[in-house]
Amino acid sequence: MDFTFSSEEDAYRQELQRFATKVLAPHYQSDDKVAKLRSELVTDMAAMGLTGLRIPERHGGQEATAVIAGMAAEEVARGDFNAGYLIIVNALISDILTRNATEQQQAAWLPPIASGEALPAFCITEPEHGTDAAKLETKAEPDGSGGWRLSGEKTSITLGMAAHSALVLARTGGPGARGVSAFYVDLDKRYVSRSAFDDLGSRAIGRASLHFDGLPVSREQLVGAEGEGFVSVMQGFDYSRAIIGLACLGAAAASLDEAVQWARDRETFGSPIGTFQGVAFPLAEYTTYLKGARHVCYEALWRKDNDLEHSSEAAMAKFWAPKLATEAIHQCLLTFGHLGYSSESPVGQRLRDVIGLEIGDGTAQVSKLVIARNLLGRNYAP
Repeated sequence: MDFTFSSEEDAYRQELQRFATKVLAPHYQSDDKVAKLRSELVTDMAAMGLTGLRIPERHGGQEATAVIAGMAAEEVARGDFNAGYLIIVNALISDILTRNATEQQQAAWLPPIASGEALPAFCITEPEHGTDAAKLETKAEPDGSGGWRLSGEKTSITLGMAAHSALVLARTGGPGARGVSAFYVDLDKRYVSRSAFDDLGSRAIGRASLHFDGLPVSREQLVGAEGEGFVSVMQGFDYSRAIIGLACLGAAAASLDEAVQWARDRETFGSPIGTFQGVAFPLAEYTTYLKGARHVCYEALWRKDNDLEHSSEAAMAKFWAPKLATEAIHQCLLTFGHLGYSSESPVGQRLRDVIGLEIGDGTAQVSKLVIARNLLGRNYAP
């Protein structure tokens, strides 16, 4: 059993740490105040190859392993948690397109994603259908010439205000999952309107509702076979949920590093506050918990890379890591006392930001359902 990274992986992690510290971290809080995605962020991420991690080299990407994608999300999120969304969304969409799109489609769609020229969004959730995505109501109605027209609303779309293109699930057939198809489309403003959310956290990523009003879609924009969109898309979520877990743990680790240093520097009653068990023990506990959660996340990604079943491990990562990260960051804020409650500290923003991924991409209840069915068998689980 080998728990070490290779020398190349360690060197890449160090490169990511320098990038996150020097390039990303200085903008983390100011981007939140402006509540808008900086175009420079996309450019900087693309220059590091982070927008094309899971894209094949022949299409301009890095063709990185799932483990490397998770490592990148973890280290980027230490400097700027919201920059991690560019890795999470791009990796998920790229993986789906690589597995399901034709070579011609990949050659047209993947290079702009890898270069940062095209920022994609993932459009599944609807006002009445989040977890139960197989019942979505957005329609792709035949236009009489072999294509379709997309009509309906997608909501809670990450990067929704900034995205140039989107992978959209829409109903082309009858009820249920088999009536759903996937399309990769340009977000033409003549047919797509956007409404931004005023969120508690992660304001820079521009979560939004997108309204499709008869967007023309050709057969060349159909991803995979008609009626197979739901199944092909859902298969991609397993490993992306482990990447989400590592992004949350990266933010928690940054806060923990800051709290540990504060416990050394801050004195009260003539001693550093770290000498008091009430301060030191919670930091020791969360260091332990975070290490355990990292192992779960990386195991899921390792299993993905080795073509092993990983849905249960990915579900563990998704429900545990965001929850644990939220709790750990909260404890770090308390360690700083009144200074941690100030908006000048990044700890409070990390807390607000990480909470969003306790909800997004699948709630804890959904993850536990996946684990329970793997554990007990479908006939003996909820």
